[in-house]
Amino acid sequence: MIDLADLRFIEAIAAAPSLAAAARALDVTPPAVSQRLAQLEARLKLKLVERGAGQLRLTAEGEMLAERAQHILSEMVDLAGDLAERRGAVAGPLRVIAPFGFGRLHVAPLIASFSSMHPEVSPMLTVTDSPLMAMRLEAWDVLVHIGQLPDLDLVQRRLAANRRFLCAAPGYLDRFGTPAAPADLTGHRCGVIRQNQADVTLWPLMPGGAKSGTGGGAGPAGKRQTVRIEPAFASNDGEVVRQWALAGMGIVERSEWSVLEDLRNGRLVRVLPEWSLPDADIVALANPRSVRAARVEAFLQHMIEGLAVSDLRGELSGNPSA
Repeated sequence: MIDLADLRFIEAIAAAPSLAAAARALDVTPPAVSQRLAQLEARLKLKLVERGAGQLRLTAEGEMLAERAQHILSEMVDLAGDLAERRGAVAGPLRVIAPFGFGRLHVAPLIASFSSMHPEVSPMLTVTDSPLMAMRLEAWDVLVHIGQLPDLDLVQRRLAANRRFLCAAPGYLDRFGTPAAPADLTGHRCGVIRQNQADVTLWPLMPGGAKSGTGGGAGPAGKRQTVRIEPAFASNDGEVVRQWALAGMGIVERSEWSVLEDLRNGRLVRVLPEWSLPDADIVALANPRSVRAARVEAFLQHMIEGLAVSDLRGELSGNPSA
C-alpha cells in the first residue's frame, strides 16, 4: 500500500512550507505534487494535508505518516552505512548538531576535512542556538555542546577546555573607563547572549587565574563574587554580540575560542583579567543508537585531533579524553 517513494514524498511535503516549495524540492511542477498527493490520499482513504490559503499544514494522520516515514528512511540510511562498515569502510550518515558560532567556525571545517578522508560518509550539520532542544526534534549522531550539561545518560567526550572572558573594545574603555572590581560592572554597558533559557544576567567571578598570552596577573585574594548586570544589548547569536563588542558597544562575556584572535590582535582587551569566569568545556555527545558506529568514533577522534592542532594552538588546551 505504501512504498519507499511514498515515504520520501510525504517527507518532502512535511519539510516544506507550501506545496509549491515541496514541488521545488522534488524538482516537479506544483500540479504534479497536488495530483500525487490526491492519489496517495485516495489510496490510503485518509486526508493528509489541509487545503487552504497560507502555510501548508498536515492533518493528524499526515503528521503520523510523516514521522514514521522519517524514522523508516533514517533506519534505511543507517542500515546501508552499517553494512558498508562491515566491509571495513567508514561510511554512512553523519548527522551533527552544533552551536551557531562554534559550528560554523570549527565544526563545519572539521566535517569537510573528515569527508575528504572518508568520501562514503554523508554528513549533515545543523547549527542552532539550542543544540539540546534540536536533538529531541531530529535524528542525530553527534552533538557538540559548550558549557555545563544537564545530567544526561549519554556517552560524552571532552573535546577541549574552554575558558570564558569578560572583554571590550579599547575604544569603549577609553570612553567609559575600565572596571577595577566586579561591582563596577553594574555601571557599564554590558551585552549578553540569550540561549537555552539560562539566566545570563548573573556573572559569577572567581579571583585569580589569567593565563599567559591573554593578559592579567595572579589575581586578588578573596571569594567568589556574583554580579547581576542589566543588559544594554542582547542576541541569541554569539557572533552578533562579538561584533557589537568590537564596535565598542560595551562589555561582553565570550568563550576563548570566539575572541582569542581579537585579544591577540588588540581588537578586544580583557576586562577584570585578575578574575575568572567558570570554564565552559567543549564536549561531544554520541547518540546511543550510533555510538558504536565506526564513522561516529572516527569523527569524534578527528574533532579532538583537529582542535588540538587548529589555529587555537593549545589555547583550547587540556586533556581531551573522556
